[in-house]
Amino acid sequence: MTASAVAVGAALAALTAFGAAPAQAAGYRYWSFWDRSGSGWQYATEGPSTARPADGDVQGFRFAVSADSQDASKPRVPARGGALTFDGICAKTPAEGGSKRVALVIDFGTAADAPGGEKPPAERTVCARVGGDATSAEALAAVAKPLRYNSDALLCSIAGYPRTGCGEQVSQTRKGGGEKPADS
Repeated sequence: MTASAVAVGAALAALTAFGAAPAQAAGYRYWSFWDRSGSGWQYATEGPSTARPADGDVQGFRFAVSADSQDASKPRVPARGGALTFDGICAKTPAEGGSKRVALVIDFGTAADAPGGEKPPAERTVCARVGGDATSAEALAAVAKPLRYNSDALLCSIAGYPRTGCGEQVSQTRKGGGEKPADS
């Protein structure tokens, strides 16, 4: 065997070994915020502390590790089923004068995204009845206490999950593009 054949063989072996390894990139563990539009999710263009949803809006929160908004995991359909529609979530909460109803989907994420030693609660849907000028953060606080924020007003915890941490950088391993839930 010639020296060049050995070099090519070694290079192919190295490429095969490295090509099979999962991609790793820096990501952040945080709560992302979503607006439901028709049958799909849109990453919210403003934060929950300034967004003022209308009566009948559906909004979602998803805890996950992602690199940025383009990579963020969308809220999933709760395991117990149910529609991700305003009527499906708020059917048992009648309208009242001077208030609005906001349907919320709270997805605590997967065990793979959970901080060490924590297990995410089951995802859930809930209808918040709040004052007519309430923000999304106020709607969330009405139904999912305790909430925790950091000094930069980043939402760190919903219903006490996770107990610690806030938007920390973590290494992210994805095989085959990672989990990307459907828009259901």
